[in-house]
Amino acid sequence: MAISKIMVVDDSTVDLLNLKNIVSDAGYQVITASSGQEAIDKSATEMPDLIFMDVVMQQMDGYQACREISHEPKTKHIPIIFVTSKGQKADRMWAEMQGGKSLVQKPYTPAQIIEQINAFQ
Repeated sequence: MAISKIMVVDDSTVDLLNLKNIVSDAGYQVITASSGQEAIDKSATEMPDLIFMDVVMQQMDGYQACREISHEPKTKHIPIIFVTSKGQKADRMWAEMQGGKSLVQKPYTPAQIIEQINAFQ
């Protein structure tokens, strides 16, 4: 599947902007969301090809948003990659159990983000 539209989700403005810049500089269309609920809503209307999702967010964490997106027939095919400071083996296993396809640990490099995108091309 060709990736052209990517959603980045983070409640930190700095992290959101950083990830958005990496993805857009690589030539992809970027949609942003600053909460789990916004990610759920936008995934259904915007239909991104890939989602980068923070885990620790206010109101609804990335795991819960991932579960909802992954269980919705219209959006369940969208791969979700968690971007988080949580990088222990247990965190990776839990991310996978929630429906995440991969996990990138903060701090990350632009090359690590592009590598994740390329893995789903």
